[in-house]
Amino acid sequence: MAVTSRALELQRQGVDVISMSVGEPDFDTPPHVKAAAIRAIEGGKTKYTAVSGIPELREAISAKFRRENGLEYAPSAVTVTSGGKQALFNAFFALLDPGDEVLIPAPYWVSYPEMVALTGAVPVAVPTTPESGFALDPAELEARVTSRTRLIVLNSPGNPTGAVFPPEVLAEVARIAQKYNLLIVTDEMYEHLVYGAEQVSIGTFAPEHTLTINGASKAYAMTGWRIGYAGGPQGVITAMNALQSQSTSNASSIGQHAALAALEQHEETARFIEMARTAYHARRDRIVAGLNALGLPTPTPQGAFYVMADTRAVHENELEAARILLDEARVAVVPGTDFAAPGQVRLSYATGMDTIEEVLRRIGEVVGR
Repeated sequence: MAVTSRALELQRQGVDVISMSVGEPDFDTPPHVKAAAIRAIEGGKTKYTAVSGIPELREAISAKFRRENGLEYAPSAVTVTSGGKQALFNAFFALLDPGDEVLIPAPYWVSYPEMVALTGAVPVAVPTTPESGFALDPAELEARVTSRTRLIVLNSPGNPTGAVFPPEVLAEVARIAQKYNLLIVTDEMYEHLVYGAEQVSIGTFAPEHTLTINGASKAYAMTGWRIGYAGGPQGVITAMNALQSQSTSNASSIGQHAALAALEQHEETARFIEMARTAYHARRDRIVAGLNALGLPTPTPQGAFYVMADTRAVHENELEAARILLDEARVAVVPGTDFAAPGQVRLSYATGMDTIEEVLRRIGEVVGR
């Protein structure tokens, strides 16, 4: 967001900057979802709701978990939050005490370790490598388990790497959680954006040890609507609801009715998702091929809409490389510093193919110099 702000400031000054930094679909929210929101407004659905969400939405989420993920969460074991971020925040604050440890595969989304640290707990990175496509090694994970370990955080498909953890890896992580009596907090926000890989919910391997977090932002292009949700053990959900009752109370009532339409009209929603997924797939192939051709090694991600590019050909330091790309190529990218990815930057390909071509041209000029 800091990079995006700098890019917007340059744009306000009349500088032609292309932002590849924001993790947001470039498609508009589907028409049937917007129509449901309008009906909710006109129907007076503008009052407080239950802290955990309107019953119809929790029932629809429960059905979605069963239909799409093979997970059995009763509506009472589902909670609706103001975006996926709040679901994660609530979970960490409900489950962690100062000094507890949380295992997080790295590179990771920047908010995971920061939220953990806010509770007084300690984030523990589990490294992965570009050479492996950022694959998670369960042995590396288990080696970092201590008497203070409480949680394992997973994000598959992942931000920023786009890595998708295969079923056999997830099964092994589930075994580790069961062996050491740990809870897995799995962020599956990008579950529908997968290209040639098998997406599996780890909760199918260890349901009693898994809290599954998802939301409407990425799959349904509803980032600004701020609707997230979680399903998991009843005691965890009850604690999260108690915490939320003292913070934001309920998520937006209009957003909830919009998300309800996305889930209930799931066949129409599925057509929208497939349209977006096909477009992202083509964009991924082009930007990966283009960056590699420019001498910026870039693994092929299997999901989400991000690539991690090695920018040491631009500068050894990723912060300086990002500055050069912004100031000289007029392309905004996110340095890997806070992702625990030194020497790399993240580019989002949630943008049009013409924009990707122009970005590759501009970066090519800088690399050439």
